[in-house]
Amino acid sequence: MAPQKELIPSRWVEQSVPEQVSRPSVHLGCKDKDLPFNFSFEAVRKNVFRTRFTSTTHPLPPHPSVPVVEEDLAGLTHLKVTPAETHKVISTDGFEVKVEWGIEQSCTPIVTIYQEGVDKALHTDVPNRSYTVDGAGVAHYTRYHRGTLHAGLGEKAAPMNLSGRRFELSCTDSFGYDVYKTDPLYKNIPLLINATPKGCVAMFSTSHSRGSYCVGSEMDGMWGFYKVYRQDYGGLEEYVIVGKTIKDIVTTYAEIAGFPLLVPRWAFGYLSGGMKYSMLDDPPASQALLEVARKLKEHDIPCSGHQMSSGYTVSEMPPKTRNVMTWNHHRFPDPKGFIDEYHKQGIRLIANVKPYVLASHPEYEKLRDAGALFTDPGTKRTATTRLWSAGGGESGEGSHIDFTSEAGFKWWYNGVRTLCEIGVDCMWNDNNEYTVTHDDWECRLDLPGLSVPDTGKRRPQIGYWGRFVHTELHGKASHDAMVDHDPDRRPFVLTRAATAGTMRYACSTWSGDNITSWAGMKGANALSLNAGMSLMPCYGHDIGGFEGPQPTPELLLRWVQLGCHSPRFAINCFKTGSDNQVGDVIEPWMYPSITPLIRKAIKRRYEMMPYIYSLALESHRTAVPPQKWTGWGYETDAEVWTPEIMDGETQYWFGDALLVGGVYEPGRNRARMYLPKATPEDEGYINTNAPYDYFAAGQWVDIDAEWHGAGIPLLAKIGSIIPIGRDVQVLSPGEKENVANLPLDDFRAVEIFPSPLVSAHQGKWHTNTWFEDDGISGVTKNRISEYQLAYRSGGLEVNVDFRRNESSGFKAPWQSLVIVLPTGDERIVTADGWEVSELQRDIKGRRRFELS
Repeated sequence: MAPQKELIPSRWVEQSVPEQVSRPSVHLGCKDKDLPFNFSFEAVRKNVFRTRFTSTTHPLPPHPSVPVVEEDLAGLTHLKVTPAETHKVISTDGFEVKVEWGIEQSCTPIVTIYQEGVDKALHTDVPNRSYTVDGAGVAHYTRYHRGTLHAGLGEKAAPMNLSGRRFELSCTDSFGYDVYKTDPLYKNIPLLINATPKGCVAMFSTSHSRGSYCVGSEMDGMWGFYKVYRQDYGGLEEYVIVGKTIKDIVTTYAEIAGFPLLVPRWAFGYLSGGMKYSMLDDPPASQALLEVARKLKEHDIPCSGHQMSSGYTVSEMPPKTRNVMTWNHHRFPDPKGFIDEYHKQGIRLIANVKPYVLASHPEYEKLRDAGALFTDPGTKRTATTRLWSAGGGESGEGSHIDFTSEAGFKWWYNGVRTLCEIGVDCMWNDNNEYTVTHDDWECRLDLPGLSVPDTGKRRPQIGYWGRFVHTELHGKASHDAMVDHDPDRRPFVLTRAATAGTMRYACSTWSGDNITSWAGMKGANALSLNAGMSLMPCYGHDIGGFEGPQPTPELLLRWVQLGCHSPRFAINCFKTGSDNQVGDVIEPWMYPSITPLIRKAIKRRYEMMPYIYSLALESHRTAVPPQKWTGWGYETDAEVWTPEIMDGETQYWFGDALLVGGVYEPGRNRARMYLPKATPEDEGYINTNAPYDYFAAGQWVDIDAEWHGAGIPLLAKIGSIIPIGRDVQVLSPGEKENVANLPLDDFRAVEIFPSPLVSAHQGKWHTNTWFEDDGISGVTKNRISEYQLAYRSGGLEVNVDFRRNESSGFKAPWQSLVIVLPTGDERIVTADGWEVSELQRDIKGRRRFELS
């Protein structure tokens, strides 16, 4: 814990700011001449407020993680500002904010926010200690509401509910972490959401600085129950977002930070990996990887991409260190030829790239002399540290790339362009946590476009700027190079570390180097849910565990079945053993007894690709994550606010149709789940696995989940749909070449879940929409079309209404639509305006009807 050096500016007076007179804002100045701080609070959106607490010694973050939000209150139907001598009330649509201050000794600004119709404040500052100076940084104290849900912060140890705990706001290489105890992990996103049944509030700091968040874990009887955000460097710029639901918060946050980018459609398929393959000299890695592709075909397991670990960059001659942007030509004699051959197998290449150079790197001196690396102010020479290069816990001396330097950014950009030119499909920005050893290392700050504040004193220290500025700019360098290489194709940057700003350039991430265990699989669900609320919707885990022992057949199967129902599905690992540099791998066929079940799960993943990809398109538009907390949309159900559900470990929504459970202990053959109920009109759920039973909403149930039988529990909500396609990899409609001879995406079916025969809801229409596009186009040229299916039950038939809206310009290659009834449902399907014909039942015995 950093030394505590709190000073509390007090005796505040309102300042006259002419251009702010007519605006809903408060501007204060501290009368203490030793603490000449300024405080401002202003409404910038109908449900967004900005606080700034700064001075000349504690200026605004020099490179905020989000652009400054311009005021836009045009849509408000109600806006009123009521001033008084020592307070001001700002009323907007549905919310009221009171800002108080005082000239007495110890008085500090106090912001209190109420939601219309709710007596208890959503948010209030702690009196007499609200905004404090803490050494080179600041702290913000607010009231802590016990028994409520706190979520977000990007990626934090399970459970999902962050209440009552303390977290470091930093990024580090958490190799083999404990999913319930390790902190920090790989992300630093200071967005804390407090959700209650009666409303939600979130606070977000734009700083890249390290810091901490005590979410009710710190107690002091004099101050009451509080939470405190501490920031190591600089002044505070904080956005407060209010809303009725978590959805309101997340969508508004996206309006501030940027809506999630899209990965190409193929990236939602199975992504294989394993460090061992690219580390092999005999047979050479390129041959070993082609053998992996051959085995995938042999076992009829579709695969869309391979995560090629950094072994391809290991130098052929001693010292055998990893040299980013180079190739080992023994392992890969012809890199472009190898990539071309992999593409012919239908597998894209995801290349690992790390933002540092070992001292033995062939271009180290060039980068050093160009000013592309940090400077140590003590020695006035290039700053060096130990950097990972070989196996677990092994390292060599080298330097991180300074992405605020024009030379460093340009060198990286050019390296990525070269990788793109030989066919690499995705840049895997790895080891980008910037775990440097001294905050006083100096940045170059000559990158064109980088805004350097004119404070009268040059402050190049990496601590002041926030070391994670470089994580963001690392993402930007990879992103910009890919865009410039092919402007018509969406860039695919996979990042391990992240800030709020990083995700404007990287479209996918994962939970890093997890460990193989039943607890690790269970706790990973909580990480996914918080990541989704923090604008990381294409998030997943290394299935089976990155580090640790090999999973048992039972654990591997459970994890694959669970992982197939998450946004990102990848198997990648480094199982350290006697050979600490090569390690071992997890392969889908490693246990012949379960290979058919692994194949079945992965092929179902591909079959569900239209559903999964539609969730991604929705997230791109609205920021709603594909993987959601059980209480998302069910805030009126009191049971979702109980600890077991708020922990987010055992079940979650995958889209709006599927409630996913799991089995988290060996030998278990049943799973306990809660089925949320939003209104009395909720009709319940259908078990998509045998015995395909119906369950009413609003109850706890025990569900059969025998691991060699039904698998994990998957419950479909009555009235929902799951659009499906082929159970193999297909060619995205926007692809211009088909070197792998993939089948076209020209089949579409929709699984529906109508009301049971005996139901009070017969005749009720259920309307659902899914989205499609060409799968690859860049954001500026992307066209998204909508497909709407409505259906209702009536007697012995189900009546459907299908509407195809392709006014965007994108026309899907499939022509007819197949309607699939649940197993055991013997009704017929009818449709006004369509010719309906019954098809042969599928392998599950489900009735199918084609609309044409």
